[in-house]
Amino acid sequence: MSSEDLQMDAFFFDKLPSTSQSTPKPRHETSQVHSRIDDIGKKVQDLVGKINDSRTMDQTIMDNFQDKLVEKVGEICGQMKEHMYTVYEENSHAMQATLQELTLVLESCSRLNTELHTVSEALAGLNRGLTLHRSTE
Repeated sequence: MSSEDLQMDAFFFDKLPSTSQSTPKPRHETSQVHSRIDDIGKKVQDLVGKINDSRTMDQTIMDNFQDKLVEKVGEICGQMKEHMYTVYEENSHAMQATLQELTLVLESCSRLNTELHTVSEALAGLNRGLTLHRSTE
């Protein structure tokens, strides 16, 4: 209801005969009430505007925070990937050295196995020869 409607209602009701014992308020007092109501309405609108401005500012702050957080997380992920690849490379070098050493040990085992087989055959031959020599005696 606008202040004009309230003033018109006040004007209309001022003309009606009073049904109560109270005396009607003077017109000046009614306009002060309407003026006060208008002031309160303006203050409420100002407060609502300030709340909306504050909410907009909060949203902007959160958007900026989110952007910075996403950027920082991206940087940290990049650093972790670099560190991970460095560790992979170090491990690869260590595994390569271990594999080379293992290859040398396996080659040595293979050589020793061949020598052991040769010695075993020689001993078997010697044993056969001794067995034959004892049986001929």
